Amino acid sequence: MTRKQIRFVEEYLLDSNATQAAIRAGYSKKTAKSIGHHLLTLDNVKTYLNNRLDKICSDKIADTKEIMEYLTSVMRGESRSCIVVVEGTGDGCSSSRVINKPPDEKEKIRAAELLGKRYGMYKEKVKIDGNIPIVIKEDL
Repeated sequence: MTRKQIRFVEEYLLDSNATQAAIRAGYSKKTAKSIGHHLLTLDNVKTYLNNRLDKICSDKIADTKEIMEYLTSVMRGESRSCIVVVEGTGDGCSSSRVINKPPDEKEKIRAAELLGKRYGMYKEKVKIDGNIPIVIKEDL
């Protein structure tokens, strides 16, 4: 890949606009629309773009393992959240401060429910009884 093509992909990742990405990468404004479209059809550009998207997704999006670990830490009371507490100081005055608190019982139960759903612990059992008549008609 050329440096311009790499720059095009990097610019394209900003706004998904092929024409503007081509202009910002240094291609002519006059031909930017057709060049941008053409670049997106090249195999090496598509491969590089997909690799960059995969890297961005893996860095910014939580995977299943990370989510399960977080829910487990909440359920076990190991996580902490920041909350603002307002306390009276007397004479009608109050002050606020930020404290770290462990999850309360409601949050622990919700985390346990989500983990249970993930592991299929709460399956709906539906029982259907009845008779359905079967009618076979001969071909005409």
